[in-house]
Amino acid sequence: MIEIVLYVHILAATAWIGGALLLFLLGVFMKDKNAQKQTYEHLGPFYGYFEVFWLIILLSTGSYMFYYFNLIDVLTLDINESKLGYMMSHKLFYVAAITFLTVIHMQIALKTHNKERSKLQKIISRGSSMMIFFLNLGILWFAMQLRQILS
Repeated sequence: MIEIVLYVHILAATAWIGGALLLFLLGVFMKDKNAQKQTYEHLGPFYGYFEVFWLIILLSTGSYMFYYFNLIDVLTLDINESKLGYMMSHKLFYVAAITFLTVIHMQIALKTHNKERSKLQKIISRGSSMMIFFLNLGILWFAMQLRQILS
């Protein structure tokens, strides 16, 4: 059973990070602002629900594995003395940050779909997207380190 949960977790991480990478690269390399806006208008709602689905799967499978392997005890370790405690606490912090940023980003996206965003909404939306993208890379790195430690 745990192998299936791990497989689904990795599949969800692939979908989550792959989708974020695609939209990040579209934002960077699509120079025509009108084409970029139209692409995001059409792709955005589908992508948002796609990502929320995979985030829920990631949180569910990650929580299951966290308790299955009894990793709650790891959080009581001194992070200065335990590499496992350090990696796990940082990964969980990044997961919490991504979840929080995703909620903020989705609220703005749903509120302003097919509407003009204010300057502040644009800054918060783009900033949260960029932070989510880079935190994803951090989580991936921590996950690789944890896999090495736990194997």
